[in-house]
Amino acid sequence: MKRLKQLFKDKFAIIGASFLILLFIVAVFAPIISPGDPLHSIGSPIQKPSINHFFGTDEMGRDVWDMIIWGSRVSMQFAFGAAGLSLIVGVILGALSGYIGGLFDDLLSRTFEIFYVVPVTFLIILMVAIFGSNVSLMIAVVGLTIWPTNARIMRAQVLTLKNRTFVQAADVSGSGKLKILFKHIVPNGMGPVLTNSMLQMAQAVLIEASLSFLGLGDPSVASWGKILQSGQGHISSAPWLVLIPGFVIAAMLLSFNLLSTALERNFDVKQQIHD
Repeated sequence: MKRLKQLFKDKFAIIGASFLILLFIVAVFAPIISPGDPLHSIGSPIQKPSINHFFGTDEMGRDVWDMIIWGSRVSMQFAFGAAGLSLIVGVILGALSGYIGGLFDDLLSRTFEIFYVVPVTFLIILMVAIFGSNVSLMIAVVGLTIWPTNARIMRAQVLTLKNRTFVQAADVSGSGKLKILFKHIVPNGMGPVLTNSMLQMAQAVLIEASLSFLGLGDPSVASWGKILQSGQGHISSAPWLVLIPGFVIAAMLLSFNLLSTALERNFDVKQQIHD
């Protein structure tokens, strides 16, 4: 609680959190803010922003405002779903790898390295091409592709913390190995992992937008990447098709990065140990 209060004294954290909270509210209440199907044509193609269409329409006559509103829901699903899955898998495997050591650690370390050798974006595109572009499946693919970074960070934290005095005291008191690991070591090593998770949330949003821009996104949902794809051939005649979704994506990525920086300053490992 103390660290949380310190975090939200950081003006950059407040800016980032405020924008993300706004997007989260928009995503939750999208059916109320923008009722109807955002992929349904409701006007003439390439209309300029007006009172009837706040952000204009794209080349298919779809309202860009509706697509931005509903696209926030997809981006939030990717951010929290993929990064959350990466966090869970990465923390568990990284913690066990660092704590158990030996052959188990060697095998997991080689697994981490395999994921680092293969380009993440290429692997995700390959998996989507094979299994399809359903949103839930894409989230799972992204989350299960980016987890090794969290695992390596948590492994390093466990290796640093497992010989500390408070861990030895817990061991002497008769606490079980798993209890020591997940009650005493992991919580004190979560700072860098949470910092990285914020960056992974931004990465997941960017991956989803990129896939949709390339035509590999789920065709049944609205996406900011789809708006960019629609606007790429109309940059000079309809710049809002590029500028509006581009600004929203950039603002969301910046917000996650601001929160990541604030976490790095306020949740460092030394501070967690002494708290």
